[in-house]
Amino acid sequence: MPNAAPRDDNRGVKRRDFLVRAGAVAVAPGALAAVAEESAPAATGWDAVRSQFSLRPGERNFAAWYLASHPKPVRDAIARHRRGLDADAHAYIQKHGGLEADARAAAARYLGTDSSQVALTDSTTMGLGLLYGGIALKPGQELVTSTHDFYATHEALRLRAKRNGATLTKVELYSRPDEATVDEILSNVETALGPRTRVLALTWVHSSTGVKLPVREIARIVAEKNRGRGSSERILFCLDGVHGFGVEAATPAQLGVDFLVSGCHKWLLGPRGTAFFTARPEAAERLVPHLAGWYAGEDHAYYGSPLRLAASARRLDISPAWFSYVGAAPSLELLTDIGVEQVHAHNVALSDRFLTGLDLPPTGSAIVSVDLPNAREKLAAAGIRAAERDGRLRASFHLYTTDADVDAALNTLT
Repeated sequence: MPNAAPRDDNRGVKRRDFLVRAGAVAVAPGALAAVAEESAPAATGWDAVRSQFSLRPGERNFAAWYLASHPKPVRDAIARHRRGLDADAHAYIQKHGGLEADARAAAARYLGTDSSQVALTDSTTMGLGLLYGGIALKPGQELVTSTHDFYATHEALRLRAKRNGATLTKVELYSRPDEATVDEILSNVETALGPRTRVLALTWVHSSTGVKLPVREIARIVAEKNRGRGSSERILFCLDGVHGFGVEAATPAQLGVDFLVSGCHKWLLGPRGTAFFTARPEAAERLVPHLAGWYAGEDHAYYGSPLRLAASARRLDISPAWFSYVGAAPSLELLTDIGVEQVHAHNVALSDRFLTGLDLPPTGSAIVSVDLPNAREKLAAAGIRAAERDGRLRASFHLYTTDADVDAALNTLT
């Protein structure tokens, strides 16, 4: 999220000065001990982390925002699991049914919650669809989102409003991403929330612009708007966290959100086609189950494929093919071993290094979107993989990105 300070405050730091003093973020002693044991004997610190990935030699990958490379513990778990299923699927599943619980427990530790409040789904899109399709609403009540949110959010909300006569409002949070401020965003959110608003649906980090929302501050506005409202009239703050979780060092409870949905196959390094969904117990009671799953649960109420909503235990349980999650626990454990603060510091420092080197203000997120014509083609010619959308370069910085990678990109672009 850009600072509230004027743009010129950041532009005074020139590339040559920044590169001299930035350097790689230090890793706390012992923070990567578990990782280093799996690496080549000479690998230490972030080199040990990088050694876990089978990246193509001679290339630099800035496209983790799309799909991340799997680290070795995840690759190994998937390979073991595939061999077991191929040899005898029924016997293997009977023997290893606890892997689903392992994945949920690892996610709960990472999320700072109880495993009963962690649900598993196959994508952020599916989780958002289940969430917005299931929140109880009356005709005339309002869903609020932003013009910057992803198609999956817009469509899920549009269909929900159409189904029962609710209204959908899209608010512009900032006019220019490179000049967005906290005050601008908070003012626009506060103005948008009215007496009939029941859902605020936002995205933590906008992949199209790199802007990171001040979620904690927004949550405080929502809490103030909810003051004096009954439980069924409160605004539910729902967050698409796919480009924040795995980068930021904050749990849903610390953020102050009611629901958080995030895929595991980007910043969380998990198996492709996996995601999680978590909720505050009180907020979960506002969901109405509407899909049948493949096994019977308490009161036969299902929400996903399957999601069991047991109000007495306040438990969410979405697990499609649970065996897809065999690599989820190792990926979350790897991030936990490194330390969420270290992960955040590493990724964001690289993003800031890149933007400052281009004489642009840092955003504080690990994904950037900049208006640089033909930048993707220039980077590709230098063996650097990035993406482009609407003429803007999109690049991201992950655990396997180094200062040297960033500097190579800057030398190509400047």
